Amino acid sequence: MKDLDPKQLEQHLKSNSPLLLDVREQWEWDKCHFDKARLLPMGQIMANIDSLDKSEEIVLICHHGIRSMQVARYFESVGFSNVINLRGGIDAWAKTIDESMELY
Repeated sequence: MKDLDPKQLEQHLKSNSPLLLDVREQWEWDKCHFDKARLLPMGQIMANIDSLDKSEEIVLICHHGIRSMQVARYFESVGFSNVINLRGGIDAWAKTIDESMELY
């Protein structure tokens, strides 16, 4: 698993097109999210695990990077091979990369 801060992820996204998987809750998503992300709340991961490609590069996103790190570790334990955690979460992204995003 890779653990990238917002600036590292911004650079990575310039030359890669991973699945951006947001593991926050719907109400958090409604506040702010990446335009091209897919919402799959952490509590629904196990029920929907088969809808994901284990070989696809996946960037996991949450509010502060804690839930996404837990999901990243779980993904690795069940055979996902290309997982990236957004360190600091969407909060850090909003503070360093996209200040137009709403903070909460």
